[in-house]
Amino acid sequence: MSDPSSYLFPPVTPLQSGTLAVDELHTIYWEEVGNPQGIPVLFLHGGPGAGISPQHRRFFDPRHYRVILFDQRGAGKSRPLGETRNNTTQLLIEDIERLRAMFGIEQWLVFGGSWGSTLALAYGQAHPERCLGFVLRGIFLCTALEIDWFMDGAQWFHPEIHEEFAQAVPYEERGDLLQAYYKRIMDPDPEVYWPAVRAWSRFEGRRVFLMPQPEEPACDTVDLGLGRLEAHYMANLGFFEDDQLLRDVDRIAHLPAVIVQGRYDVICPPFSAWRLHKRWPGSKVVMVPDAGHAAMETGISRELVAATEQFRRQGRFG
Repeated sequence: MSDPSSYLFPPVTPLQSGTLAVDELHTIYWEEVGNPQGIPVLFLHGGPGAGISPQHRRFFDPRHYRVILFDQRGAGKSRPLGETRNNTTQLLIEDIERLRAMFGIEQWLVFGGSWGSTLALAYGQAHPERCLGFVLRGIFLCTALEIDWFMDGAQWFHPEIHEEFAQAVPYEERGDLLQAYYKRIMDPDPEVYWPAVRAWSRFEGRRVFLMPQPEEPACDTVDLGLGRLEAHYMANLGFFEDDQLLRDVDRIAHLPAVIVQGRYDVICPPFSAWRLHKRWPGSKVVMVPDAGHAAMETGISRELVAATEQFRRQGRFG
């Protein structure tokens, strides 16, 4: 398998970076990358809680795009890390609008994968007039069915990983792993929440790629942000009404969209991508035959770059 980075643009340093206080509790970290006169694009990271990384800058030709990336509330370099108070999808949408106004951007291309696709859809449906189009990967509509799959569907493909995850809580609580972990992750005692967030992060991380990868060293920032915020958002069904994101697709159906989906994605299975595509007739769906969930898998990164390049040249996705 070829190196996925071979499809990416070279590493690039931000033009500027900084922080923005969005309320009395939260301060978010942001970066601006590329050409200040280029096509504006908003990058939305996954998780929730995963944060941005230097690799995320490389899906866009910096000569032609002006990329705004930020760590969502409680994630990455935003503070307080792992904070769930004042942390809802609706507030994240407000943060995006604050950033857009701060940078003086009228409209932008919205790019998001996994939870980033969830937030992209929610933002677009709230502010369709601000969107040029969408590049979406690993679709997650944040429905109860998808959350149940995330927690327990793993056992159908990775029974040993699921068993290890389940065995970390008492037997009598294993019938509802989300609530069992949520209770521990939100416990104020570090002796309780640290093992729980680390187990949660490892449970997800070991299933992201189609082919097994060497395990990354534990990272407290990722573990706490990912564990706390994923549990928080999943326990609250993303702060959405039932199937809201699919119901309200009509608000953005006039805009161009491409959906890049790994055929063997066991974090966000292809059924959700297909449901979204069928509800959005003008969208283009690309099923990558040899990929799981990770943006940095070869086929996924290739198709994401192809999408940003096509939008740059044509303003649409063929």
